[in-house]
Amino acid sequence: MRAVLTWRDKAEHCINDIAFKPDGTQLILAAGSRLLVYDTSDGTLLQPLKGHKDTVYCVAYAKDGKRFASGSADKSVIIWTSKLEGILKYTHNDAIQCVSYNPITHQLASCSSSDFGLWSPEQKSVSKHKSSSKIICCSWTNDGQYLALGMFNGIISIRNKNGEEKVKIERPGGSLSPIWSICWNPSSRWESFWMNRENEDAEDVIVNRYIQEIPSTLKSAVYSSQGSEAEEEEPEEEDDSPRDDNLEERNDILAVADWGQKVSFYQLSGKQIGKDRALNFDPCCISYFTKGEYILLGGSDKQVSLFTKDGVRLGTVGEQNSWVWTCQAKPDSNYVVVGCQDGTISFYQLIFSTVHGLYKDRYAYRDSMTDVIVQHLITEQKVRIKCKELVKKIAIYRNRLAIQLPEKILIYELYSEDLSDMHYRVKEKIIKKFECNLLVVCANHIILCQEKRLQCLSFSGVKEREWQMESLIRYIKVIGGPPGREGLLVGLKNGQILKIFVDNLFAIVLLKQATAVRCLDMSASRKKLAVVDENDTCLVYDIDTKELLFQEPNANSVAWNTQCEDMLCFSGGGYLNIKASTFPVHRQKLQGFVVGYNGSKIFCLHVFSISAVEVPQSAPMYQYLDRKLFKEAYQIACLGVTDTDWRELAMEALEGLDFETAKKAFIRVQDLRYLELISSIEERKKRGETNNDLFLADVFSYQGKFHEAAKLYKRSGHENLALEMYTDLCMFEYAKDFLGSGDPKETKMLITKQADWARNIKEPKAAVEMYISAGEHVKAIEICGDHGWVDMLIDIARKLDKAEREPLLLCATYLKKLDSPGYAAETYLKMGDLKSLVQLHVETQRWDEAFALGEKHPEFKDDIYMPYAQWLAENDRFEEAQKAFHKAGRQREAVQVLEQLTNNAVAESRFNDAAYYYWMLSMQCLDIAQADPAQKDTMLGKFYHFQRLAELYHGYHAIHRHTEDPFSVHRPETLFNISRFLLHSLPKDTPSGISKVKILFTLAKQSKALGAYRLARHAYDKLRGLYIPARFQKSIELGTLTIRAKPFHDSEELVPLCYRCSTNNPLLNNLGNVCINCRQPFIFSASSYDVLHLVEFYLEEGITDEEAISLIDLEVLRPKRDDRQLEIANNSSQILRLVETKDSIGDEDPFTAKLSFEQGGSEFVPVVVSRLVLRSMSRRDVLIKRWPPPLRWQYFRSLLPDASITMCPSCFQVGGHPGSSHVLLLATFPLPKCPSGRRGPWEEGHIHGSKLGQRLVCPLPCLHSMCI
Repeated sequence: MRAVLTWRDKAEHCINDIAFKPDGTQLILAAGSRLLVYDTSDGTLLQPLKGHKDTVYCVAYAKDGKRFASGSADKSVIIWTSKLEGILKYTHNDAIQCVSYNPITHQLASCSSSDFGLWSPEQKSVSKHKSSSKIICCSWTNDGQYLALGMFNGIISIRNKNGEEKVKIERPGGSLSPIWSICWNPSSRWESFWMNRENEDAEDVIVNRYIQEIPSTLKSAVYSSQGSEAEEEEPEEEDDSPRDDNLEERNDILAVADWGQKVSFYQLSGKQIGKDRALNFDPCCISYFTKGEYILLGGSDKQVSLFTKDGVRLGTVGEQNSWVWTCQAKPDSNYVVVGCQDGTISFYQLIFSTVHGLYKDRYAYRDSMTDVIVQHLITEQKVRIKCKELVKKIAIYRNRLAIQLPEKILIYELYSEDLSDMHYRVKEKIIKKFECNLLVVCANHIILCQEKRLQCLSFSGVKEREWQMESLIRYIKVIGGPPGREGLLVGLKNGQILKIFVDNLFAIVLLKQATAVRCLDMSASRKKLAVVDENDTCLVYDIDTKELLFQEPNANSVAWNTQCEDMLCFSGGGYLNIKASTFPVHRQKLQGFVVGYNGSKIFCLHVFSISAVEVPQSAPMYQYLDRKLFKEAYQIACLGVTDTDWRELAMEALEGLDFETAKKAFIRVQDLRYLELISSIEERKKRGETNNDLFLADVFSYQGKFHEAAKLYKRSGHENLALEMYTDLCMFEYAKDFLGSGDPKETKMLITKQADWARNIKEPKAAVEMYISAGEHVKAIEICGDHGWVDMLIDIARKLDKAEREPLLLCATYLKKLDSPGYAAETYLKMGDLKSLVQLHVETQRWDEAFALGEKHPEFKDDIYMPYAQWLAENDRFEEAQKAFHKAGRQREAVQVLEQLTNNAVAESRFNDAAYYYWMLSMQCLDIAQADPAQKDTMLGKFYHFQRLAELYHGYHAIHRHTEDPFSVHRPETLFNISRFLLHSLPKDTPSGISKVKILFTLAKQSKALGAYRLARHAYDKLRGLYIPARFQKSIELGTLTIRAKPFHDSEELVPLCYRCSTNNPLLNNLGNVCINCRQPFIFSASSYDVLHLVEFYLEEGITDEEAISLIDLEVLRPKRDDRQLEIANNSSQILRLVETKDSIGDEDPFTAKLSFEQGGSEFVPVVVSRLVLRSMSRRDVLIKRWPPPLRWQYFRSLLPDASITMCPSCFQVGGHPGSSHVLLLATFPLPKCPSGRRGPWEEGHIHGSKLGQRLVCPLPCLHSMCI
């Protein structure tokens, strides 16, 4: 840093204070009793201002530049406009010591010896506040919220805008250290605020908006200041992320200068930052640069010194002849004005020289005068090293970094050898003051340049050797080498260029030119030397021959490319010049100095910063391509060119038949197509092909140069390749020129290709015609089918021969797809493909045609009925589907359909349907047992199981309806019988869907209603051990309580009677539905579930079913019973008595004798009848269940012949009631036919009269889905 005096003037009186106009054009000085206005550009005194009667002590300019204020010993404050006119004046009780404008609200603070006042343009009066001590200085914070006052007694008082004290800082020196000058560090946030303010319209809106961003209001506090030693900081990574400007600790820093000869720094909260820094003189003024990076300090040492914002002294701005009372930096510039006690005004320009160093991609530079930032130019990483002293010189080399400070040199090294590592640590410290012009660092040494002398020092500070030059050293650079033996390139003012090795005392003269050296660099191979002389000429020499290879004008710096021997760049005149070999220079605009050239990156120093500029190497690459130097062009391209340049290089090399270079270039652009071409050519060359014309023709065809390729094909004798090329390109007119002597194969191939082309260009009809003419019927059919042209398909199918099965089959497929089954059937008949015809009828669901075809060709029966059954099942016609499966011989599928139907019916609580499906399942099993003897036993077991389930679900249907529906259609006696039947019939594992709770609940309820109290009590007791649904809970609990009031016995009318042994059986039978005496199973009515008067009997061995029928039909006549009626009448009644005559009592019935003879015992003994007994039976007393094989028929004898019983001839269910001459029907709904579809006896004349009227109903609830 150096200061240059711009202008100087001298006033008659002491300069007490200075203020710049915010735009920097004018300077206001307080000198004597007047204000002096100067033009800052040349120091011209514009106008003296008179208004005060005594010495003017202070002056301040408003931030908006509209007015300024002055304070005087005459106790008055005058407000002046920017036009230098006084507009307002007010007074204090004492002399005015200082004034300061609020940077946001433009409120003026004026301080005197005993008080301070606050005035704003919006107020007519001045609010004044008393002070405990004389106020010497004041300063507003950047946000205008707080005012700091410096007192004569050493106290700093921080007040808010209303004058209330919020923070009080008590300095250690007290009244012995008066606070002579204070200043807040400007904040970057408020600087940007003032830049944007000109665009705002309403000042109050701006102020309010920014006030909201200020930290929360400070609480009143008193701080006692004590300095602390600052710790030495390690290098830290530079953080480029945005900083939080709202933190008061960072923005509001107060610099304090007192006459205890110290400078200190405080936060807004009153906390001291760092320690007090000793000055060794009495400071009279302290001020910041506009951005707050530097501090100006002047006083009794008769000079102005420049400090960092942390208080580190950097140097002297200018020495004066008397005390410096005031100094200020011109806004937004590096100009400084100084005012002295003797009236001298000096205006200086500060020039900050660039201190930096570069090695390859690492750049180190000085920042804030005391910091060093090392930047990696490729990765953009930065690391900051805080030295806390003025950085004078920087040198960097490989992993070494040297920093010269005023009293020492610090040597840093990298932590690791990693090229991207940015962590430095101190390796050595040379505690010694050096004066040098240039500094260079090597692996183990530092080199000091002092005018004509070079000194080599070890890291311990020992001088090892020294070189004395003939002229001033203008340039020095380390050019590499082994550690401890590095080479230096040195350029002198007399034009001499030397190479020096640090371990050799003797310098080597490389060459000598007539002009002074300004910059120089050596190529990577050390064979060429580039020099920029004082005439801005770039000269390139061959080091070995000392020959001047070429020279270029307008150069100020030069650098060789570290990765390419023949490339260098130089800058000058605002342009960047790139030169490759001996080719002409390529020029482009660039501001700054070239300091390095690595690959495609050029490192450029502009003003104080260096940047890496990515420069495509396209121009030099094309220069090499023009001379067909493909390998050299490839080397240039590797430095960095665009993808377009790579492709151009690849194409040029390919046309030049340099396949190796072309392959590398195509790999870079990832063009697989050309790589395959190169690979195929290389394979052909390995096989011995040497025809370059053929290779070049392939290249031209790939590049789209078809006519050139065709010429080369023809010249090399490969006309067929030209024909194939034009055919593939659909350039058929050109292809015809290369046809042979009318070869039919080639002609057909050409027509086919032309048809393919017509197809691709959306001309399908033309393509069809061409395909047919070429005999490609399949492709023609595909196009017709895809476009839905049925007429054309029919025409093609009729013209084709029946032997051409593939196109015919394709025609039929498309016709079927296009919903033309008739034409498809015609095509299949033409082919004789009956199986496909059957599939067509099935797929189109033309079942009549399919059945007709199946009648003619039984071998397709399964192919018809199986899909038919599936179609029926998909359309919810399950019964028909089951029959169709059965007819197709797919018993397994038929059973699966029924099982699924059954499961669904149970899951949906359709128990009557479930009973019907179980009945159908049982009959299906019976059919399988009849057809397959191997499965006979298994199927018969399933038959009986399914029959039993059908009975259970049929009975449970009434129970479910009774518990779920609000109205019951069954009599209590029927529900009572069904409940008992189910309870006795249920197995241990209750079938799915059947609820034992509902059965017991129904039984308990009906038993109670019918007088079976004991049974009801038992049912309620059973229910207590089961899980009861909530909806039954209340009813069951009530029934359990009320049944206790009933007798503990059952009504005798409800007791069932065994018609074989005439034994009364209990209502709750532990043996089940059999007699407790004779073990004879009961036969129940399918309608009322009463025990019927039927007894099953079995035939003696040897009697067949046919013989038994014939014997029963041979009924032996027995004497008829003569029943007479005797009517007796009297006055009050009429009595009808049946009188049986003696003649009616004949011989005993043989069957009845058989019953009485065989009954008794603990095990069941069936009734076995002989031929004699059969002959004695009447046909009307015998019921026969005629089961199909392999089951035997079942025979039943009615013991009450006068009571009619009806049996369904298909499902063999029986109905009736003993002692009734009519069929009892409890159902009130009409029932459909029996599952077999046959007419039942109820349809032949048995009619039941109900309350709903006369209707034809089934007396037996047959087991199908509509039965009740």
